[in-house]
Amino acid sequence: MRGDYQQLVDEISAALGAPATLEDRDFGLIAFGAHEGDDDEVMDPVRTRSILQRRSSAAVRAWFEAFGIARAKTALRIPPDPAAGVFRGRICLPVRHRGIVHGYVWLLDDGHLTDLELGTRGAPPDPRIAQAMETAARIGALLADEARAGAELGDLLRELLAAAPDGQPAAAAALRDALRDSLRFTSGAPLTLVAVLPWDTSDTDAAPLPSLPGLLAACALPAGGGPADGPAAGADETEPAARSGAGRGGRTGSAARPQPAAPVPTLAALVRLRASGAPAPAHTVAEHLLRSPRAGAAPAERQPPRGSGHPPPLRPGAAGIGAGTRELTDLPATWREALDAARAAHAEPRLGPITQWDAIGPYRMLTALPATAPDPAIGPLLAPAHAELARTAEVFLDCAGQASRTAQALGIHRQTLYYRLGRVEKLTGLDLDDGEHRLLLHMALKAARL
Repeated sequence: MRGDYQQLVDEISAALGAPATLEDRDFGLIAFGAHEGDDDEVMDPVRTRSILQRRSSAAVRAWFEAFGIARAKTALRIPPDPAAGVFRGRICLPVRHRGIVHGYVWLLDDGHLTDLELGTRGAPPDPRIAQAMETAARIGALLADEARAGAELGDLLRELLAAAPDGQPAAAAALRDALRDSLRFTSGAPLTLVAVLPWDTSDTDAAPLPSLPGLLAACALPAGGGPADGPAAGADETEPAARSGAGRGGRTGSAARPQPAAPVPTLAALVRLRASGAPAPAHTVAEHLLRSPRAGAAPAERQPPRGSGHPPPLRPGAAGIGAGTRELTDLPATWREALDAARAAHAEPRLGPITQWDAIGPYRMLTALPATAPDPAIGPLLAPAHAELARTAEVFLDCAGQASRTAQALGIHRQTLYYRLGRVEKLTGLDLDDGEHRLLLHMALKAARL
């Protein structure tokens, strides 16, 4: 399939005598024509990075989309802008099929295409542009076919991951048959799942996922998706509810159960490994997916409101990788591992942005716990007004209770540290010289960020 794209891109390059690049709608590189000649300026930084990194950045995408390429039905010109790294002007050929844009063909203009009529002002297009647009339409049909095939595999993967235990064997068999038909899978090959969260699912006409080595199928799921996932899996953003009546030791009064957060949309990607215990392909897939504009922020967070002084902070995306398996029927369990690893990486920056399930340590236990109100003793410490005290306590416990290491990590004086720890003890009623009290506080603070 990818060879077909390369042949068609080469046809466009030959017809117009200009280096051509094909990208999907998420600006992931699919194919590119060779740059011939000694003029290195033709290879402007944007094109060079696109080829070397296999993807354009979100800033580059926003810059080009501002010219209306996502709505264009005919070829259009993009002027040069050296400040943006675009040293040469471009002609953009939208790649469409049945009204849906699936990608773009980019032609670098070194000046010889400047007078080429694109057919955008009522005049007929130059025959070479008309021929290039016909080729782009053929590319669009191929991308649409690939998207349909990928969507079918994704639907089957979703059915398996969300199936009740008694329905998993049939769902696994259906996915196995579809993978065999697509020539993407051999029975017994090692597999794993990658979870990416959050994942923007608002664009139902989104382009297919990039063609990456080992990527077999992908689907979007709520973070709490799957019958074996408890409420904790969907409680990634739950904020502790107000608590009252916690006395000394936190054993009096009651704590309100936190309101469940809306399930966080998450991408599940099925990856074939080269060998058991060799997760390199999964890491490669995770890295590419985290570069997607759909990774890392909810749709409402992508653009600041008009008139706002500055954009809202974006939470970075995170990816988790489950343990490998050779059985499709094991994938629901692998999915829970990948999802737990992604949630841990999302909550704990030192783990992320990509981590494996077997590397998340205590979070293997914490992510398996159901969503409940924090222990009454910890509730007061989780109030926003005490965020610095909570951070101090967690760093102190991460440093095994060593004051010097903690003060250095926080950049504060020892006396400041002791003062803060004293306030923590008063708020919680816990004794930081007691091992069990330390364990309760440590685990509760980490669980609160999941």
